[in-house]
Amino acid sequence: MNVIDIAKDVIKTEIKGLDYMSSRIGQEFEQAVEAIISTTGRTIICGMGKSGIIGKKIAASFASTGTPSFFMHPGEAFHGDLGMVKPEDVFIAISNSGETDEVLKLLPFLRDNGNYIIAITGKIESTLAKHAHCHLDIAVPKEACPLQLAPTSSTTATLVLGDALTIALMEKRDFQPENFARFHPGGNLGRRLLSKVRDEMIITSLPIVDVSDNLVNVINTISSGKLGLALVSKNKEIIGVITDGDLRRAIEANMRNSFDLKAKDIASFSPITIDESTSLIVADELMESLSVTSLLVTKNDNVIGIIKK
Repeated sequence: MNVIDIAKDVIKTEIKGLDYMSSRIGQEFEQAVEAIISTTGRTIICGMGKSGIIGKKIAASFASTGTPSFFMHPGEAFHGDLGMVKPEDVFIAISNSGETDEVLKLLPFLRDNGNYIIAITGKIESTLAKHAHCHLDIAVPKEACPLQLAPTSSTTATLVLGDALTIALMEKRDFQPENFARFHPGGNLGRRLLSKVRDEMIITSLPIVDVSDNLVNVINTISSGKLGLALVSKNKEIIGVITDGDLRRAIEANMRNSFDLKAKDIASFSPITIDESTSLIVADELMESLSVTSLLVTKNDNVIGIIKK
């Protein structure tokens, strides 16, 4: 079997595993979501080895989408980190076998501490599953590993189950883009959600032509401005806009007579505008819906700048 066939076989095997897991999602998934959504504490995720790596991703997804969460290594937990666990915290323990010794050692403390325990395992009759308040089944028919040794389909199932929990919690919390931006202020999405049009608009060296300017001056202004447009003014007041599209259409329509045209003959006098206090994400969505790449920015109905996509 060549490597391409091997890759396709692995993917097909893991898809079958996900289909199998999906068919077993039931009431306990609802119980887990309800326990997490209703707690006043955090959601702590614990796992060893590959399960721990997946657990870290799930904890990160939770934390970034409105569910306070962190990962706890079971070895470190047993040597002092359990002091971080409050009674109101929900504890998610991940172990495909449900018999991981480092995880099982934490159960007496968690039960005595009053924590709600969610087990994620592939063995419904395992020790971990039996001692949890809620069990989420990640059993898969087979691993993609030909030796059935390396966690493959099972870790994929765990990852996808974590995503399912994340999205379910987002929906229950009515988590909005603005909330996401608060936790991602350094990213581009966060910047565009939190910033206003006035923070990004172009206000210096704006390309401006007078309504009486000829075609050559209009072309030169649009070219030198490098914004794909020129603002049209009359008595120093911006009253319209000429885009490079407007210019091209005017030349095509008038051909030899094009050089007789004035700015007023080409301009659009009902340009699309947006107030300076509008969020950048709204400006982006407006430009996307109108299939344009720029908007005129206004303040008190006066044009003061340009925002580009």
